[in-house]
Amino acid sequence: MIHIEHLKKYYGNFPAVDDISFDVARGEILGFLGPNGAGKTTTMKVITGFYPPNEGRITIDGRDVTEESLKTRAMIGYLPENTPLYHDLTVYEYLKHIADVRQIPNGEQKHRIRTMVEVTGLQHRLGQPISKLSKGFRQRVGLAQAMLHDPKVLVLDEPTIGLDPNQIVEIRDLIRKLGEEKTVILSTHILPEVQATCDRVVIIHQGKLVADGTPEQLQHRFQGRPVITLQVHGAPDDAGEKLLAIAGVETVDREQNSEANVKQFQIATGTTSDPRSDIFRLCVQQGWTLLGMTRRVESLESIFRQLTRRDEPAVPVEEVAA
Repeated sequence: MIHIEHLKKYYGNFPAVDDISFDVARGEILGFLGPNGAGKTTTMKVITGFYPPNEGRITIDGRDVTEESLKTRAMIGYLPENTPLYHDLTVYEYLKHIADVRQIPNGEQKHRIRTMVEVTGLQHRLGQPISKLSKGFRQRVGLAQAMLHDPKVLVLDEPTIGLDPNQIVEIRDLIRKLGEEKTVILSTHILPEVQATCDRVVIIHQGKLVADGTPEQLQHRFQGRPVITLQVHGAPDDAGEKLLAIAGVETVDREQNSEANVKQFQIATGTTSDPRSDIFRLCVQQGWTLLGMTRRVESLESIFRQLTRRDEPAVPVEEVAA
């Protein structure tokens, strides 16, 4: 649906976006991540036609965003980080104004406004001035205007910024629902939101693409050696040697534990191994009481920090994926 090829965007001599390429499939929710100043907002503004690219090409449903700007803009709903709402208008007056700007036929406007109001939960706010709304409801108004013309693509820049936890969950659920029908690019700093919402993640740093994959793929790629923490009661002193004999176990380190007759081990395994079933069977066979067993996997937050450290140069995605 969206094809980005060797995109470059400069501010003077500064490369805000430096030769990035990726695709977004129809019906996919893409998490677009990066630290402040990485080039996320610039990329989204080029996609939506606010800025022209210096180099490269972007197409939406086969149409070039530079050569067919008006047609591609009509296919996009955009929620910027700071939604440009007219605070002196009521919710209905604002949505009616957007319907006119979007050239929605008069005979369809009431239906489209009613549909978006229901989707965003604004039924009881239509007559209220936008200036009187909470931050959460202003974000809902912003989402409603972005979707009013029934676009094929939604570009959402920090849609949950400033919201309370309950509002975040509501907007997250709404985005998931929209992703069933729309192609969505979602930029956010709330990484658990990405894991809960997005089908795929693209991370950029210093204008370069440094990772591209599903959250699960990124976790697998960057986790290094998985480590299992095992806690057992009643195991003998040579328990570590028995654990080390299990296929897939590379090292076993015993940790100090203050509880009587309780031993705790850190078990490093191969990157493609998961010997937890064999460890469990060993405990049963040896008569040890299994008190706990957990496998540590790198979180998306940890991966993000690895790839976007400010004191290190950005790593091209080809090297990261190798």
